[in-house]
Amino acid sequence: MSKKILVLEDQNDIANLIRINLEMLGFEVKLYSLGKPALTALKQDHFDLLLLDLNLPDIDGLSICKTLRVSDNPIPILMLTARADELDRVMGLEMGADDYLTKPFSVLELQARVKALLRRSQQQEPPASKAAKLVLKGIEIDLELRDILVLGKKIELTSTEFDLLIFLAEHPGRVFSRQQLLESVWDYHNECYEHTVNSHINRLRNKIEPQPSDPQFIKTVWGVGYKLESGK
Repeated sequence: MSKKILVLEDQNDIANLIRINLEMLGFEVKLYSLGKPALTALKQDHFDLLLLDLNLPDIDGLSICKTLRVSDNPIPILMLTARADELDRVMGLEMGADDYLTKPFSVLELQARVKALLRRSQQQEPPASKAAKLVLKGIEIDLELRDILVLGKKIELTSTEFDLLIFLAEHPGRVFSRQQLLESVWDYHNECYEHTVNSHINRLRNKIEPQPSDPQFIKTVWGVGYKLESGK
């Protein structure tokens, strides 16, 4: 079954360019230019990915991100923005977007990002060589069901947040730089996207840490990167 992608973009030329190139990959694409009908469609139908322009005429794209995440909608979100201010992109990531592309972008990069997000969102069983569960002090991860318990409480994560936590949990106590996490979790090799990692770490902390300002699980190693405490 082909993947369904909702594209929320009010510039017709860009929207049609995206549609043509994603349909070439075999995806089913639905175009919307306004946020309100797009939100209705996301509630009534299943989509595998949302391409979201931040600058919309009726609803700010950041508000759409927040609305979806507050309602625990786990759909992967790829932001599209022409804004030069990095703060807009960081805010989008903090609101729950999985990644971003800044206009103008290349078609090949668009296709690569879409395929990467869809690949990460697929709930596949772990390889037979791996354990079905990862258990650390205070954290239990069921790889088959993609369930997470932190201090006995079930936590809802997006697919990207889940993959980031799994990667850290598979290497407890080991410190990874932002670039290493980008390459291992996102499969990106460009340092300019390192704040994508920072935002996802912040989101993970807000969800799993009893006190996000004083994390006990995901530690920052200043000047190096991040690690997940191994525990005993």
